Amino acid sequence: MPPMGRVSICFVLLAALFVGQPAHTQYLLPDAARLAPPLPAPSAPPKIEVPKVPQFDARPRYDYQPLPRNSFSDRVTKCLDDAAAAGLGPADRGTYARSCAN
Repeated sequence: MPPMGRVSICFVLLAALFVGQPAHTQYLLPDAARLAPPLPAPSAPPKIEVPKVPQFDARPRYDYQPLPRNSFSDRVTKCLDDAAAAGLGPADRGTYARSCAN
């Protein structure tokens, strides 16, 4: 074989080694898994609750406590809003709010 043929074969083999090297580097590193970020933790499963089923022969339970009453300021504000929504003028709104809040 002529010397030029040997040089070209060596050149082709070296080129194949250098070109293929980056692809093989991914698989040859033993610590590659340690360098990768960890996977996120799995989300918690949904909580399953059994709905409360009313019993057929159970006595009904009533709550006799009165509902909490809004403050006077809240009642006046609501009455003024209702009067404005009804289309009353400013003078009529005050009269309506006084009678409504009390």
